[in-house]
Amino acid sequence: MSQHTPLDVTQLSAAAQRALGPGPGRTMAARGLLPLAPVDQVAVLYQLSLDGESNVSQSARSTAAALPEKLLAGTLAAPSIDPRVLDFFAELIADKPAVFDAIAMNPAVADTTIATLAARAGSREVDQIAQNEQRLLRHPEIIAAMYMNRRARMSTIDRVVELAIRNNVRVPGLAAWDEMARALTGEAAPTEVIDDEVFDNVLSARDDSALTTGDADQPPPEDDEPIESKVNQRMLELQISRPQFGTIRVPLRRTRMTLGSAPTCDAKVPEVAPQWLLVEIDDARATLTLLRTGERQLLGFNQSTVIEGGRIVLTRIPFRDLPMSAKIRAATLGDAFIRGEAVRDPAKVVAMAAIKSPGVTDNEAAAYARNSSLDVSVIGEICKRGEWTKKYAVKASLCRNPKAPIATVTRFLPFLRQKDLVNLSKSKGIPSAVAAQARKLVAQRGGKG
Repeated sequence: MSQHTPLDVTQLSAAAQRALGPGPGRTMAARGLLPLAPVDQVAVLYQLSLDGESNVSQSARSTAAALPEKLLAGTLAAPSIDPRVLDFFAELIADKPAVFDAIAMNPAVADTTIATLAARAGSREVDQIAQNEQRLLRHPEIIAAMYMNRRARMSTIDRVVELAIRNNVRVPGLAAWDEMARALTGEAAPTEVIDDEVFDNVLSARDDSALTTGDADQPPPEDDEPIESKVNQRMLELQISRPQFGTIRVPLRRTRMTLGSAPTCDAKVPEVAPQWLLVEIDDARATLTLLRTGERQLLGFNQSTVIEGGRIVLTRIPFRDLPMSAKIRAATLGDAFIRGEAVRDPAKVVAMAAIKSPGVTDNEAAAYARNSSLDVSVIGEICKRGEWTKKYAVKASLCRNPKAPIATVTRFLPFLRQKDLVNLSKSKGIPSAVAAQARKLVAQRGGKG
């Protein structure tokens, strides 16, 4: 967003200057009650939105937001409109297609305004912004905003990222930029055509609270991944098709889930019984139980069955089938389940994109920190993040992980509680130097667990 500062009133028309002068005219102008030319009205409303009197300012913003779309679009398309006025209306009502087009196509619009629009626009609007390659290269923050916009098509994102790489432009604000660049410059260059619908399905919103919530200031559990024993990490879903409702996709996020129309169900299915189906995941199949009758059916991958008029198919959520660049973006924008899949990906660039995702919570970081199967670079990234290592569970988990740097672990050991130190001192799964240092600290504290 551009900085909103007052306009130079002397550069406005006489009618606009009168509307902004002292007296009751200001209040009338803020309410849209003065007869002004459209170009004067948008300037006056912008100026009054900055007024020191809150009632005038609020009235001006409300009036601006309620202006007719066609009239406003025709006015904002004029190249003479001040960039600050364009930014003001972009903030208020750029969700209206005609207004968006007028602002985006106006040669006077500021690059920062386009970046703001790119962050929240729909796929059509992002495609339109992507056409101005000169602007993208001049202000790469626009590319960053597009990348982080879930509604932007993956095919469009690939094109603008490749444009930046080809022109040696580094896009700021994307923690996984190096991984993106490598994915598109030969080290892991994709050859597949990206299916936007498949990508959108992978990225669709799901309830990941079981993985993201918890108290990372408490000691980690004794078992390695207690939450994931309740959570299905195989990224499966049911596709439920009914003639009158079409197809809905239900991600199977837990090993045991209830489906139905009741708010208490783990997944909502409209227009069915409040408690409709119980789904239990077991190895490579699902057991479906119709709760009304207790009837049970077994369903394997890509098999289908019909229950009360709905055709149900068990299938995988296709994260692993995505091209490399799409995996990286899914790891950056996806939920905790996608991050959990991506951080275990054999490709280091995907795993690093996952751990650098802005969505990673303290609770996730603690779970990853104790997972010795992850790439050593992922563990190293956790060690570097002070906002995570200040959490007790993260420190204790890193001390248990044989892939954590010994220098980092020995720095964390003095902060561990006596019980955790005693367990470490007896552990056979960590470097001997770490175990020896733990024994030394236990002895210094009196040797009691």
